[in-house]
Parts: sequence; structure tokens; C-alpha cells
Amino acid sequence: MSLVYPAALAALLAGIGVYGVLARRNAVLVLIGVELILNAANLLLVTAGSRSGVPFAAGPVLALFVITIAAAEVVVALAIILVMFRRFGHIDLTATPDLTDDPEPTDGDDAGEAIEASEAREAGALDAKSRDTADEAPERDRQVPEGVS
Repeated sequence: MSLVYPAALAALLAGIGVYGVLARRNAVLVLIGVELILNAANLLLVTAGSRSGVPFAAGPVLALFVITIAAAEVVVALAIILVMFRRFGHIDLTATPDLTDDPEPTDGDDAGEAIEASEAREAGALDAKSRDTADEAPERDRQVPEGVS
């Protein structure tokens, strides 16, 4: 088999991957583009290692290392994407991030919403305390039937 076909396929994968990294705004699609680039490199490594007359099979071994690094990269990137989605509600990479914890309200309507939100958070904390004490209450109020020691 000629080495031109796998090299052309690797070039196509790398081109699609570069387009995915540069043109996409969604973090997951950028991650897929990076994976396509890494898979193109793996294809080239395996292709170069499969040539006849090569004394060492370094290509497939290096491809395994690239696969391992890609797996670790995916885990870290998806964790970052998940935190980003929970924090901002989207994973658009071109959006300006809001790095403040509690934004200051600018007009009267927003001030009322901010106060309601802080009261709801405080009520949630109080509800959690009351649930904890409610869980303990039946154990304290439990009566031992007569005749049982």
C-alpha cells in the first residue's frame, strides 16, 4: 500500500481539526478539533512505523503515548468546560466572562431581585439547618415502650 493515502487522510483530518479549533466558539467543538489533530498525528506515526525496512516499531509506540496524553487532556478539558457551564450557563469561548461573585445592581428593579436572591440563599441555608435538626428530633422524642429495657 502506498504511503500517500494515509498521509492525505492525515492532512485532511489535521485540516478539519485546525478549522474546528480556529472557527468554532463552542468549547466542546474546539476540543473535538484538537482531538482530530492528535488523531492525524497518530495516523502519521503509525503509517511511518509500518514502512518496510524500519528496524524499530517506534511509530505505534509513540501513537500509544499520544493517545494517553489525549485522554488526560480530554479529562481536564471536560472538567474545565463543566465548571464553565455551571458558572456562566454557556460554553461560548468568545463571550466575555463575568468574574464578579455578586454583581452590583444598577437600577431599582435589579436591586429588588438581588435582595430576593440573597434572601433565598439565606433561607436555603436556614432550611438546611432546620432539616438537620428535624432529622435529629425523632431520635430525641422517641419513647421506649413499657417493659422494654
